[in-house]
Amino acid sequence: MTPQVHLRRGKEESIQRRHPWIFSGAIDYIKADDQTQLNEGSIVEVYTHSGDFVAQGHYQIGSIAVRILTFKRETIDQAWWNHRIEVAHDVRRTLHLTDNPQTDCYRLVHGEGDSLPGLVVDIYATTAVVQCHSVGMYLSRMNIAEAIRTVYGDRITAIYDKSSQTLPFKANLGAVDGYLWGSTPHKSQVVHENGEKFLVNWEEGQKTGFFLDQRENRELVKRYSKGRTVLNTFCYTGGFSVYAMSGGAKEVCSVDSSERAVSLASENMVLNFGEDCPHSEVAADAVEYLKNIGSKYDLIILDPPAFAKHHKVLGNAMQGYRRLNARALSQIKPGGILFTFSCSQAVSKELFRTTVFSAAAIAGRKVRILHQLTQPADHPINIYHPEGEYLKGLVLYVE
Repeated sequence: MTPQVHLRRGKEESIQRRHPWIFSGAIDYIKADDQTQLNEGSIVEVYTHSGDFVAQGHYQIGSIAVRILTFKRETIDQAWWNHRIEVAHDVRRTLHLTDNPQTDCYRLVHGEGDSLPGLVVDIYATTAVVQCHSVGMYLSRMNIAEAIRTVYGDRITAIYDKSSQTLPFKANLGAVDGYLWGSTPHKSQVVHENGEKFLVNWEEGQKTGFFLDQRENRELVKRYSKGRTVLNTFCYTGGFSVYAMSGGAKEVCSVDSSERAVSLASENMVLNFGEDCPHSEVAADAVEYLKNIGSKYDLIILDPPAFAKHHKVLGNAMQGYRRLNARALSQIKPGGILFTFSCSQAVSKELFRTTVFSAAAIAGRKVRILHQLTQPADHPINIYHPEGEYLKGLVLYVE
């Protein structure tokens, strides 16, 4: 018998609204023939207090006890995985991403947004990079790889698993990153995004190798960069820097606390524009660097890592966002443009906007909102899981 999770009375309401998580506090009891059936990552069936079937999903230890895979009573076998990957692929085909020489890197699976909670799959030309955030997905990684091969055929030559740093720490799975299938001759590969070129290293880089979620926002930076002096803070591999230069920036400065990151940013600038492009790199803490930049820059990009991983540190995180934005707003040239972002899921759009408003008041500048930004369509948001809208951004005109 598949282990059965029975909910407390009244706790089925969110599931009936198709929310994909079941919290541990909602569970009344778990029924299994043998306790060894109930391991972290096991498939479980979920029932209401009155005994009605509502869903199936991966069991896990922690506050989120079940991540729902399906609201149907169906067999989760290889054919099921093939279908889920095929549906995800069809969404990206609809977005004109699966056969676009101008953009050959994109997200194929975005967790809850693709009804596969705990799973991320990114495509870099002919390589798929799999990242599992739950034990259940990690245990299913070969099914996932087989499904990718079935859907893509010879368009994919390698599938790389990069889950060792994203799995629950206490799971003790001994996960080691490596190829699930195929291989690539070089650690770094050149990919294309909106016609710009980037070196991506999925084996050693952050996340899966590149921050694909800023693709459309980088294109917007390109539109505003002509003739401007641009500062790209928290630059990582220089995505915004490349787009700014491509848009006709007069000068671009890339800042990151990691020397390796600014070196990669420079490599990407040279890859696109040659050795003589007007680009400088600074390995420094971006918050400290912003203390005294004067009025040199008339386009500034603030794209920090998540300041708030969870709600417990939200207060400190908002202070950090306020200080960061106030420093940039107080020094940007009159008529300057500020792109500012938060990728913290715990920070709502409203809270981020209020915090930036507070920073503008501290800086004493007149500020207009030109654009309100979010993640691109290949990072879809499940309508029943609004928490999936993690990326927030504002484009500001500063008098």
